[in-house]
Amino acid sequence: MKKLWNYLVRLLWHSVIGKLWATIMLLVAVVLIILGAFLLQYIDIWFADDSHHIKVLFIVVAIIGFLLSTFFAFFLSNKLQQPLIQLKNAAGSIAEGDYTRRVDIRSSDEIGQLANMFNHMTEQLDKLIHDLNHEKKHLASILRSMGDSVITFDADGVVILTNPSADLLISKWSSLDFASQEQSLQNDTGYTSVPMPLRDLFQDVMSSGQDTKSKVHVHSFVWSVVMAPLITNQEVRGAVAVIRNVTEEHKLEKLRQDFVANISHEIRTPLSMLQGYSEALLDEIVVDPEDRRELVQVIHDESLRMGRLVNGFLDIAKVEAGHIDMHMEQMDLRDLITRVHRKFLAYAKEQEVKLQTEIVSDQLILYQADEDKLEQVLTNLLDNALRHTPANKQIVIKAKQYEINNQFYVQIDIADEGQGIPQEDLPYVFERFYKADKARKRGAAGTGLGLAIVKSFVDLHQGEITVTSSLGKGTAFTIVLPVNPQIE
Repeated sequence: MKKLWNYLVRLLWHSVIGKLWATIMLLVAVVLIILGAFLLQYIDIWFADDSHHIKVLFIVVAIIGFLLSTFFAFFLSNKLQQPLIQLKNAAGSIAEGDYTRRVDIRSSDEIGQLANMFNHMTEQLDKLIHDLNHEKKHLASILRSMGDSVITFDADGVVILTNPSADLLISKWSSLDFASQEQSLQNDTGYTSVPMPLRDLFQDVMSSGQDTKSKVHVHSFVWSVVMAPLITNQEVRGAVAVIRNVTEEHKLEKLRQDFVANISHEIRTPLSMLQGYSEALLDEIVVDPEDRRELVQVIHDESLRMGRLVNGFLDIAKVEAGHIDMHMEQMDLRDLITRVHRKFLAYAKEQEVKLQTEIVSDQLILYQADEDKLEQVLTNLLDNALRHTPANKQIVIKAKQYEINNQFYVQIDIADEGQGIPQEDLPYVFERFYKADKARKRGAAGTGLGLAIVKSFVDLHQGEITVTSSLGKGTAFTIVLPVNPQIE
């Protein structure tokens, strides 16, 4: 019985239907009480004398009952309308983005339960939106910090999302001249917002719906592109591209391939000569002592050439690995130039080449320099100049000191009157195994590594080396070294 009573109480007072039913029952009871109060004391009299009064009485009671029912109905509808209006206003606020709005209804009926569930839903929605915003900011931070360029396209090829690196890349590509290709590709594909270098990949991804990887060459740069489709409900709705600048990796790979090819080519010749001449000596094909001596001399020269080649490889490898030892100390560059000039003077006379020096400044002091490395620099440059300069011409070594913005520099010029270097080959003279014109080499003494080593040693002194040349007139190398470089 207690449970039944509790259920009835809960049904009556915790339910809109229960309240409505209770209100109607109360209204009926009130009407009956009023009818009884008015009719019981007059019923015997009025029924006996005149029925008209009874009709009037019923009309009055009906009017009173109508007014009371109307009042209670208005009261009940008002009680029901107010929380619904609050719920409607709160839902409108949430639709406008105010997820902190709550409904303040403290009743325990269905409307109160609805308000509680509404507030709970709003809290969960607010938490979900907050988590989504946090995740969005987290992803945005990751995109901003990425060195790779990330670009997202919709199905029409319009850019809808980029990171800062991609913005710079798109701006850079937009400034390039793709006018002719742009027009033809636009007519074929209809994509106008996809950057020109990515349009073929975008078209492949949109048509196949599969990931695509490729390398894109844009002028002197190489880009690695990975493009994946964005799929919703089995429909491709766009694509996302991750672009990385692999120019340096591409250059290193090409350098590695060229290095293997060049070193094989450089070593093959002396090895073949060593093998052939040594076999000739072992088989005693050559019996004349003078001829045998000549073959031994060739073997000796080729072994020296291979030694120079291996030493050049070791020097470049040490420089690039940062393992080369630099003995920095104060030195007088005039003494070094005089010593190198004296070392090559006899060889220059044999070649009938005039070798002279012109030191303009009174002092050429370098406060931090490796004398051995700078001597190797001058030695390689003079050796090249002597091998490339014909007889009855001259080579001049000039040196001076000058000042720019309170910084002192030493400039060394080594100019010859040789055959010169073609203008199209000048940008590559400091690369490994550079041999622009085979006719410029006297014999096979050159390894193609000398100028690469020279540039590496000058860079270690925080200096700069440049070259100018004119065909038939000669070549001039200019070295600029800071007097007091900030070297760790």
